[in-house]
Amino acid sequence: MKTVTTIIGVLALLMGLLWIGQGTGYIHWPASSFMLDQRIWALWGTLLAVVGIVVIRIGRR
Repeated sequence: MKTVTTIIGVLALLMGLLWIGQGTGYIHWPASSFMLDQRIWALWGTLLAVVGIVVIRIGRR
């Protein structure tokens, strides 16, 4: 169960970082994404990344 929790946390963290990159305009992939240069997605990405870090910490206990 710890492994599954850690994997879910890592995936949430990576997705959050992707959303931050797209929301701030640093990552333009995919090119047709509606999230590009939309600051609200950087906020949502930050929240998701924090949740991912918390889940990773829970999974590693």
